[in-house]
Amino acid sequence: MALTRNYKETINARVRQDSAFAQALLDEAVSLFLNGDPEVARLVLRELVNATLGFEELALETARPSKSLHRRLSAKGNPTMDILNSILKVLQTKLQVEIEVHTVPCH
Repeated sequence: MALTRNYKETINARVRQDSAFAQALLDEAVSLFLNGDPEVARLVLRELVNATLGFEELALETARPSKSLHRRLSAKGNPTMDILNSILKVLQTKLQVEIEVHTVPCH
């Protein structure tokens, strides 16, 4: 008998217990966006939203319909920069972090 559980349950539990893990997910999502992998970045943000505040609260905070936010953070979603900025601001507030971007020389 395999001892498994749904990965979403695992992520939700870990985010709730470990703020550093939640911050790392946000960092990873932003890095993925900036480095050309927006599909995975949207999915990471979707999981982070589900594990922290949920789409209903995100909808209230961003003044956007929750179904629209769900679609925007799907694998095929296409959030505008304004929507993405709104989502990131809410997550920064929720996680009590700031996002800093640094460039590094290519090797």
